[in-house]
Amino acid sequence: MEHRLISAIETALGWNGAGELGKDFVRGSIGDPGLISRVLTPNRLLDIVMRRSMNRPQFRVFQESKEVHPAIYFTDSVSPRGQSIPMVNMHSLGRLLGEGATVILDQANVFDPTMEVACRALQWWSHERVQVNAYLTTNEASGFPLHWDDHDVVIVQLAGEKGWEVRGTSRSVPLYRDADPNDTPSEETIWAGVMKTGDVMHIPRGHWHQATRNGHGSGKSLHVTFGITKRTGASWLAWLGDWCREQEIFRHDLDRRDGEAFHTLTEAATQLVTERSPADFLAAYEQAMPLPRQVPFLDVFGSLDAVVCATHFPPRIEENGETVDVLASGKKLTLLAKALPSLRLLLSGRPVPLDRAVSVVGSEAVEVAEILVKEELCAVFTPELSSGYTGLVTNAAS
Repeated sequence: MEHRLISAIETALGWNGAGELGKDFVRGSIGDPGLISRVLTPNRLLDIVMRRSMNRPQFRVFQESKEVHPAIYFTDSVSPRGQSIPMVNMHSLGRLLGEGATVILDQANVFDPTMEVACRALQWWSHERVQVNAYLTTNEASGFPLHWDDHDVVIVQLAGEKGWEVRGTSRSVPLYRDADPNDTPSEETIWAGVMKTGDVMHIPRGHWHQATRNGHGSGKSLHVTFGITKRTGASWLAWLGDWCREQEIFRHDLDRRDGEAFHTLTEAATQLVTERSPADFLAAYEQAMPLPRQVPFLDVFGSLDAVVCATHFPPRIEENGETVDVLASGKKLTLLAKALPSLRLLLSGRPVPLDRAVSVVGSEAVEVAEILVKEELCAVFTPELSSGYTGLVTNAAS
């Protein structure tokens, strides 16, 4: 999937593909104001918050580096039948922002189609899971204190400006579950400065950092953080632990008096490591991802006019002579080989109007699209979903 934001980030950071992800701290700038405002604006973020039922910790507010109690800005909206739905009190939230506060919306990709499409594009690009958090800060509000993340992050400044300090690691590639608490910050400052609208920054896992608007006076800052969690050697070993249960030898109790059994167990473990490589784990990880949420297709709502592939990772297309297999999200579809041109078009990750698809690859594109939508590998290209692609991803059949 070709996505304008991903291309702009690569250019800004001097990257040529996802191979640089997690290696070094780097920053740059996107010189396209129209693209930046297309991604997200402060008003659009507040509109998302206003129209949806939110709960902590997905939505939080901080003042003076301390979390504001949710009771201050949450109100239960009660229906005439007495049903209570937690909603953000926009008047109270406005007061907090006027005083100076930081609003945080985790997993903005769950609520906003543009954020959803951007995360999917990053997942296809990196072959790792991605989520995006949005941070809106007003006036001279402080951010989080100095901390490190257990995943790589790509930060895009979308509005205003914010001061940052980035330090080196005090433990190489630390993990969420680790043998060391890693709670002593590094004293090595890699960069300190101001992120302005359009600036991009990559902070690898384990680098200490903090951001604040202290000293910036009145104003605002909006940035999004794409969190990219890469698989590690520890992830592979944990996966092997699940596979070992298939063999009886690993399900027996350990007997400290039976040294021969220990030797046999060690040999079985060595064989398991040989049979299931890290590459096998990475491939299986993508296949294990469940299908994403999407609007179901029902012909009572109208005909199928346009579709887009909605899997978390690019589907695998394997040619087998007279047939072709499609593997994605734990599913395997087998179609006749003549469906191959349609599959390549429909599973490109870009929107596909079916009338254009027919003109490009033939009338079988409609039947193949119906199969892919029924199996939920493709989603109906609704106007709402379309808004997440407009101006960011071109039509695959154009």
